This record gives sequence, structure tokens and C-alpha cells, in this order.
Amino acid sequence: MTTSFIEQPNSKLWMAAIKPPMYSVAIIPVWVGTAVAFAETKMFHVGIFSTFLISAISLIAWMNCSNDVFDSETGIDINKAHSLVNLTGNKSLIFWISNLFLGLGILGTLAIALWQQDLTVIGLILLGCGLAYTYQGPPFRLGYQGLGEIICFICFGPLVVSAVYYSQAGAWSMTSLAASIIVGIATSLILFCSHFHQAVDDLAAGKRSPIVRLGTKAGAQLLPWFCGSIYALTGIFVVLQIFPVWTLLVLVTLPLAWKLCTHVHQNHDQPEKVSNCKFIAVTLHFWSGLLLGLGFVLPF
Repeated sequence: MTTSFIEQPNSKLWMAAIKPPMYSVAIIPVWVGTAVAFAETKMFHVGIFSTFLISAISLIAWMNCSNDVFDSETGIDINKAHSLVNLTGNKSLIFWISNLFLGLGILGTLAIALWQQDLTVIGLILLGCGLAYTYQGPPFRLGYQGLGEIICFICFGPLVVSAVYYSQAGAWSMTSLAASIIVGIATSLILFCSHFHQAVDDLAAGKRSPIVRLGTKAGAQLLPWFCGSIYALTGIFVVLQIFPVWTLLVLVTLPLAWKLCTHVHQNHDQPEKVSNCKFIAVTLHFWSGLLLGLGFVLPF
């Protein structure tokens, strides 16, 4: 069960609610899409990159805030001390703050579209926002049906990476699509790991997350395959000459994947001990994405 309200200092609860490490989920797709575009076009548009980065961070803030609002309506966060709604006691305030971040994110990508006189980028981002809303937002709440990881994969993989690539290159790329698969898997891994310590609360609220459906033991057994796909696919894309050989730098993160898998295997049924596994997954996501992008840039 999630940590109770009285066990942590208020400052720590606020840091947990804001989730600073999670903003790497916004940074990595922008970095990888830009790196692939640079590798293929030898061009880098600093203004577009910066604007996209700020927009992506704003959209992550929107999802963070709005998810706490939507979860407060189902009662699933009743034991979640670091819910923004529980901390402030003002669901309406968090709702409007989330809408402000959504507006900022959309305005940024709209600025890129107007700059390029091409609506493709804003179209992809609006599609991603709509899909992201269905994760927790009523009446869909697809995350409660166990579809969150699929939504996460599509939004932060093919949609965002492709949009970023297009914003830099003004075209499509099979290499960018392949890279987006790696980023999407690594991002979905974070969400998958976040369910282990919440299995009891999720089940009580009727949320059929993958861990609720599988059980924590089976989820822990699936995790090595989940992590291994990042390295297997990177190797396959290198062999097929879709990726440069330098992208094998992602293999440097194998110790992180090992740490994640062994930690979850040992503690999958102990919520207090396994609750930090999502942060190990965030670290794995960040470094694997950083090194993947670097693998595209280094040959030049």
C-alpha cells in the first residue's frame, strides 16, 4: 500500500508529487528525435529544439497534474500521500493548473507549426495529447483497463519522436521510427514498474493494471524480457544497418537493467521495498536514451 500521510516530511511529499526525475520522459524523445535528424540532415535548429523541449516538459506537467485530479475522482489515490490533490486539498486548483500546462505545451508546438508553415507537428502532438487523455481521463480511463503501457509507448515513442524529427528535418524517416520504438519501450517500462507497489490499491479501485492482471511475481518474471528488448532491438537495427554501430553504447546501461530486474525479483511483493523500482527505471530510460542519441551524433 502507498505510504501514509504522516510518515514523510511535507517537503519530501511535495518533491514526490512534482516528480522531478519524471521530466526526463519529456527530454529523451526530443533529444533522440533531434539526434537522428542531425545524423541524417547534418542540420540542427536550436530554436525549434528549445521550443519543443519546453513544450514537452509542459505537457508532462499537464499529465502529472491531471492524472492526480482524475485519480482523486475514483478513490484510487486515497492512500497516496504525495497526490497533488491530497496535498493541496483543492482539486479545482490542480485541474486548472494542469490546463495551463496543457495550453503552454500546445502553444509551443503551434509556434513550431506556424514557423514552418506546416501543421504536421501540431497534428501529431494533438493526437498524442488526445491519446494521453484517454489514459486516466473520463469517460475512457483506459489505464484502468491495463492499456496504459500501450498508450505510453505510442505517445512517447512513435508520436513524439516522429514529431520532433519532422520539426527538424521536415520529412519522415524509418530510422527515426526505429529509434522511437526503443524510446517507447523504455518509457513504458517506467509505467510498468510503477504498478508493483500499488497493486493492492489498484485492485481495490478496480484498476486492472498489468501487475494486477499478472500478479507481482509474474510481472517480475516478465521484467527481464521487457528490459532485454531494448538491447535486442538496438542490436538488430545495427545489424540491419538502420542504426550506426555507435548506438551499441546503450549496452553500457546493462548493469542498470540488471539492478532493476534483481531488485524487483527480490521485492516484488513488498510494496515499501519495491516502490523505488520506478526510479531505477527512470534512470535506465534516461541513460539508454541519452546514449542512443549520442550513438547517432558521434559518427559526425
